[in-house]
Amino acid sequence: MSIDEGTAAKVAKLARIKVDPADLPVLAQEFNTILGFIEQLNEVDVEGVEPMVSVTPMRLKRREDVVTDGDQQGKVLSNAPDAREGFFAVPKVVE
Repeated sequence: MSIDEGTAAKVAKLARIKVDPADLPVLAQEFNTILGFIEQLNEVDVEGVEPMVSVTPMRLKRREDVVTDGDQQGKVLSNAPDAREGFFAVPKVVE
């Protein structure tokens, strides 16, 4: 598959990218280079290869799922500009 200048202009318009008409030949060549790389990837035999989520076989560290009180109300409210009775105080916005 080959991308010409007209197709490159259409892609730029769809991507909402302003491209100077003088730069369209260079853009078309870059698209053709990218498509060449994709064609090379299509030639790779992946029969029997399982899909990967990551290149490193690591599992995410998980914490124990325990419901707690948090016990940090004072820390949370310490930076509030106005806190009353253990809650954030905000200006009234509805009459």
